[in-house]
This record gives sequence, C-alpha cells and structure tokens, in this order.
Amino acid sequence: MIERREITQKELNNIMMEDEGHFFDIKGKSIQPSKLQETFIAFANADGGDIYVGIEDKKFSGERLLPFSSMEEANGVIATLLEQTVPSVENVSIEFLIPPAGGYILHVSIPKSPKVHYTAGGECFIRLNAQKLKIKGERVTSLAYSKGATPYERVPVDSVTIDEISESEILNNYMSRIETNMEKSTFLRKQRLLSEKDTTLKPNVGCVLLFDENPQATVETRCAVKVYRLRTTEKDYKREHLPEMPSTISGSIEQIILKTIEKVRELVDGASFYDGDKLVTLSYPAEAIKELLVNAVIHRDYSLNDDIHVKVYDNRVEITSPGKLPGYVTKDNLYDERFSRNPNIVRLLHNLPNPLNHDIGEGLDTVRNELKKAGLVNPEFEERGNSFVAIIKHQRIASIEDVILEYIETNPEAIITNKLIRQLSGEDDINKVKKALQKLRGEGKLILVDNGVRAFNYKYKKA
Repeated sequence: MIERREITQKELNNIMMEDEGHFFDIKGKSIQPSKLQETFIAFANADGGDIYVGIEDKKFSGERLLPFSSMEEANGVIATLLEQTVPSVENVSIEFLIPPAGGYILHVSIPKSPKVHYTAGGECFIRLNAQKLKIKGERVTSLAYSKGATPYERVPVDSVTIDEISESEILNNYMSRIETNMEKSTFLRKQRLLSEKDTTLKPNVGCVLLFDENPQATVETRCAVKVYRLRTTEKDYKREHLPEMPSTISGSIEQIILKTIEKVRELVDGASFYDGDKLVTLSYPAEAIKELLVNAVIHRDYSLNDDIHVKVYDNRVEITSPGKLPGYVTKDNLYDERFSRNPNIVRLLHNLPNPLNHDIGEGLDTVRNELKKAGLVNPEFEERGNSFVAIIKHQRIASIEDVILEYIETNPEAIITNKLIRQLSGEDDINKVKKALQKLRGEGKLILVDNGVRAFNYKYKKA
C-alpha cells in the first residue's frame, strides 16, 4: 500500500525551491516513464536520491505545480520504475504528497544500491551532480567493481601461474598456520582463488594479493601503501613540510598491513611540534590506527590504479583508500551496515589464528572506543572524489577552554598563541579558538603578553 500524506505550503515551497543536484530532482508529470526510469536508475547506481514528479523545473515559464489528478494516473510511471528496471531496485520508498491546492505529487526515494541497474532498453546511467550520464563498456564494469557487485578480486591474472603461487613461501606459511595438508592447487581452487579464462584456471587478483611474493609487480593496478610525515596542520602541504620522502610499503596483503602498522607507529610515536623551544608530543591510541589501516587495505577498490595514502600531520592522521564505500554502505550507516568489497580477502585473513581483521563492522566500533578511552573525538570519514578517507584528529573531547587551562597548569611559564591551541586541541577553526582565549582573558585566567601588537599576533600567558 503506497502511503499518502498532506503537506503544508511551506513544505511545498521548500521542495519547489530546492536546486536539482546529486541527490535531488523534480520532474513534470508529462515526462515519459522510460525517460524517468533513466533518472531513477542513475540515482540507484550512484548514491541514491529523491525524485518528485508533478513539479516542473525552475526554467519552466508557466505554473510549475502540475500534480497528478489521481494516484491511479501515476500507475504507469510506478510500474515502469519498479517492474521494468533490470534488476529491480530494492527498498525503494514511494509516497504521494497532497499539496494545499490538491492533487498528488509522486515522491520516489531511491537508496544507493549494491547492484548495477539498467533501463528496460538495456541502458545504464549514473547520477553526477545534477546530471544523468549514460555509461557503457568499461565504465559499467568499473561501476560494478566499485559497488562490489562484481568483485575485482575474482579477475584472473595472466602474468602468474598456479605453480608460481604454489611455490610461494607466503602460501606455505599460511597453510601451515591454518593447519591444512590439502594439496596446494586444490586449496586455491576450493578457496575461490582461481578464476577461469579461455577455459584455463588462473590465479585471480585476490590470490595474487594474498600469496604472491611481489604482487605490486604482478597486478596491473597499484596496490602498495605510501606513508607520509607532514610537519604541518594545513590540508595543502608543500615539499618543505616533508622531513623525508614518503615510504612505499610493498608485499602481500598481510605483510603490507604489518609493515604499515609498524611504520605509522614509528611516525605517530614521534608526532610532535615545537611551542617555541618546548617540544609538545601527541599521543594516539595504536589500536584505533591499526583498525583503520586494516580496513583500508582489505576493503579498498583494487581495480583503481592508486595506492593507499597514510598521512601523519601535526594534529591528525589521514588514511585515504581508493574507492568509494561499497554496496549500500554510506557515511551515515557505516557503523551498522555490513558489506565487503573483497569477501575472499576478508575471509582468508580472518581464518588465521589471531587475525588482523575483526568481523566486518567490529573494527570501527573498536576505533571509536579506543579514541574515547584516550579522550579524543570520534573518527571522521569523508568521500573525496573516488576515494574514502578516515581521519583521526588529535582533538580532545574536552572543551577548548579546558585544553588551554590544562596546558597552562602543566606549563605555567608558557606563552600561548592561537596556533598553539589549535595544535593542542585539534580544533581547526581559528575563530573558535580566538573566542575561547578571549573568554579566559575576560575571566582573568589569561593575560596578554603585549598589548601593543595587532590582534592577529596576540600572545597570552597565565594570569
């Protein structure tokens, strides 16, 4: 049963004034159902969105609100969207909105789908900003990889043989640890690490990443990790902020994880900045960083030609992993949903004694809990272009004022600047820190070092 509900004039105005974009579109009721289907699958193939049918766009010269006269009038549209899309889009929400003047606006809410969808005519579209883009060939294949609908880890690799993998010491070590005496080629086949190409079984990408001696030379796309130490808090860094060249970490997936954890631990343990002549050190929970590194390596999109980038700034750690979130996972449901882009890699690593990876989802809970224990704010997550970024900020759960007071109690002779407090608290907003300093000055807890300087150059000390 499709719901219907009355809306206020204010709600209607908000819908009509909304700009069409990546998650929102309006269409007149005269649109051909087949054309609307293109927009419908474009949303499902991208990040989801909402379509309102019965409203003309802002360029329309006449009356924009032209709703359906009855719900039955929209039956053809609904049938085309729900029954003629290949495959059907699941969990679509449909309702009729009744504006004050009467009639029915069809509201279709489309979720981000874990599948690739096509129109009844076999065409594929994806939403990009306010446009629907028709894609085909390799772009459809890339979309399937990015969603996890077609695991890239199953793609056969021509440049390596089953015998070469079978002779790998990494495979020998793995089979010894899980205590199996199975014949190696049988083990690889049963674990879905071999894929057929031209009637011949070949090691696939997942197999190479797990057990090849040098997968970075074997797989066609880049699959290493680059680790940077950046002596700055700014997003746009310069060469002089790099005290040393980034480290490139190669090897099998398990080796990469272990070596990256060790390298990042080394940099994080030395994470510090100078307050005048005083060295201020930062402290991060190692377990939280480890969990995010593991997630980046095992859940990244290996079809994309880029490495994982780990950047240790003066006030945060950023881990950038190629590929957007897979399937129906979004930033909003990240802690609750479970979807693995590389299920074989995840499963085989998890089969080891004392595995590096938790069950899907548990690792993020660990990150949040470890940061809370350390008195730091929750991790932040961003999608930047075609990458997913996890950020651990050295930002205290305590207020900026508390951070300042704690610092001057520990360092009563210290000279305090806005920049120093931003580094100590992890708060990037210069104005928020300015207000906190002014508040403590007003309360008589801080005094200006020099009243004669411009406000931008104010320095404070304990009153």
